[in-house]
Amino acid sequence: MDRRGLLPFVVTAFFAVMISLFTFSLMDSKDAEPPKTETVPDGQSKSHDSDISNEVKNNIKGNKANVNNSIDNDLNNGKESQIDNNVTNDIEVNVDVNVTNTIKNKADKNQNSGQKDNEKDNSIGDKDKENDQDGQSGDDEVVWGVDSASLTTSDLLSCVRENFGSPKVWGRYLGEKEGVSAGITPEEAELLQGNDIKLLVIWNRFNDATGLENGQNEARAAVQLAKELGIPEGVAVFADIEPSYPVDSSFIEGWYQAMSESPYESGIYGIFDEDKALRKAFEQAAAENSPLLENTFIWTAAPNIGITAKKQAPEYKPEAPENSLIAGWQYGIDAKACNIDTNLFNKDILDVLW
Repeated sequence: MDRRGLLPFVVTAFFAVMISLFTFSLMDSKDAEPPKTETVPDGQSKSHDSDISNEVKNNIKGNKANVNNSIDNDLNNGKESQIDNNVTNDIEVNVDVNVTNTIKNKADKNQNSGQKDNEKDNSIGDKDKENDQDGQSGDDEVVWGVDSASLTTSDLLSCVRENFGSPKVWGRYLGEKEGVSAGITPEEAELLQGNDIKLLVIWNRFNDATGLENGQNEARAAVQLAKELGIPEGVAVFADIEPSYPVDSSFIEGWYQAMSESPYESGIYGIFDEDKALRKAFEQAAAENSPLLENTFIWTAAPNIGITAKKQAPEYKPEAPENSLIAGWQYGIDAKACNIDTNLFNKDILDVLW
């Protein structure tokens, strides 16, 4: 057979071989194991090991500071994980500091999870360098303050801050009592309130604390002057009953009655030692009138521990009638510097101060 006769057979054989090879390769691909895919949920790592490092630094200078740091780590994968939190607060202010660091670490489904947790460095510096930056003295429910008979000026305020500390409360008098005390002025109130200091209002324009009608008249006079000064409703006015004054339960009852009829709250200041006439008079009035006991704020000068700076203020242990509404404790009188007395007050009574 000549070559032209063989050519069709050669071509046919070539295509047959190629078709066979293609068929075998297709069959092999069908028999092969399909590729595996892994779905990773949102927020989770495909890795078995996870390292999380959080670092927060605050460097603040000014008059006030309010810092709130929050870190929330929710780790729910891996066999070995490491969480490292580092929070540093470097704060230098003159008045108020409020620092809150909140760190929450949640590590689930981990066989071995290491948490180097909650490294906090709170460094607070001010000219007083006190632990109670909000005016508190050790106890969160107590604030430190002063009272004075003289007019409060910028110089007197600076004297108190430099020698004793920064008060949150300042006791001052309604109206002048010649030779005893200067009356508070609107300018003085603006100065103190502008420095974040509440005013405790005192009425001392009497020297006889006996008689129902006398108590009513003193209360009404105090209410009238408080209104003239623009003192808002709800503020407590404290009758100053000195230990040298004659006192009886009728005066306390009269004071309470008239104050209850006014926009203001009833308060009494004095030495409430058990053996003092004031203590006995108050307890008698309270026994006859339970609302008087429940609603009259008591500012006691017992016991007398002595003047201290704010940082050395004593533990809050005032002496007052049982179950009375204790507002504060004048624990030290007649400071040689600045002409003030030193006090501790229940934080709750800030609502009834001016």
